[in-house]
Amino acid sequence: MTLDIDWLAFLQVFLAALVASVLVVGFYSLGLRLLVRAGRVPVVAPAEFTDAITVISAKDSQRAAKAAAKSAKKSPLTAGQRQVAAIGAYISFGMCGLAVLGGLLLIVLG
Repeated sequence: MTLDIDWLAFLQVFLAALVASVLVVGFYSLGLRLLVRAGRVPVVAPAEFTDAITVISAKDSQRAAKAAAKSAKKSPLTAGQRQVAAIGAYISFGMCGLAVLGGLLLIVLG
């Protein structure tokens, strides 16, 4: 019994996975950066888990929301520039979703 490995196919899968991961992470990080520049800092409420290592208190959550509002007020961009940054962020998140959807289509249809 012989085991033959198609190394070219292995290399194609490796490169496709590498490019897809770079695209998804790149678009997501660009979207977050543009969202922050637009003055819309994402603040996530803490979740209560029974097996959580650390739980953020309500006071810490309020402090984070206050810091996010303060940084949004200090933005040096004009209102138009913030709007363009927000649109760019949403487009970047959309491209991230399209990259994931494209990968899923390659798996399902390939």
